[in-house]
Amino acid sequence: MLYLIGIGLNDEKDISVKGLEIVRKADLVYLEYYTSKLQCNIEKLEKLYGKKITKADRNFVEKGSEILDKSKNKKVAFLVIGDVFSATTHMDLFLRARKRNIKVEIVNNASILNTIGITGLEIYKFGKITSISFENKNIKTPIEVYEMNKKNKLHTLFLLDLDPINNKYLSIKDAINYLIKNNINENTLAVACARIGNKNQIIKYKELKELKEINFSDPPYCLIIPGKLHFIEEEVLELWK
Repeated sequence: MLYLIGIGLNDEKDISVKGLEIVRKADLVYLEYYTSKLQCNIEKLEKLYGKKITKADRNFVEKGSEILDKSKNKKVAFLVIGDVFSATTHMDLFLRARKRNIKVEIVNNASILNTIGITGLEIYKFGKITSISFENKNIKTPIEVYEMNKKNKLHTLFLLDLDPINNKYLSIKDAINYLIKNNINENTLAVACARIGNKNQIIKYKELKELKEINFSDPPYCLIIPGKLHFIEEEVLELWK
């Protein structure tokens, strides 16, 4: 049996009661740590969960077979920071398990895609989500997505590239420089966020040229350029100036 369990965005206590009960009864517990950044020490997870946790990198999950092999005869918990299906790699694992006739149970949790509502921007008014990668010199997709969303008066969420294994994160400043180099006006109002879902999260609403001068401290980061604003959205955004 394979359990895919979202553990939330903040700390060891964000796991649901259902998820915690499953982990405590599991034979093996793996933590995927390459698609997001864990906001607490893994030792804190182990202490609360009462289980030894094995870190699983991309190659281990996507190319290896240990997780699925063990799931044939054991209860295996696969932990995901945020929600289970916020990244394609987790859906790939789900599909491979189903193809091998392995029973899979899903336990959902909060992710950046719903907690971003704390900014005051209405979730249903976000357009297509895009990401800005480390290597972006000749990459135009984020700009194309933004232009399409702007045309439709929708908000654009930019997820910034990260490599937690090597402690490498695309900064908000670098992301903004990319946007400005691609002809997005530096006076454009945007929302910059760090560690959304964490008790020490930072949210700022200013012009791009101002945001890139702010120290947002630890990652992960994201950036939003709002579309047409409702008056309630405008009121909440004023809190972050």
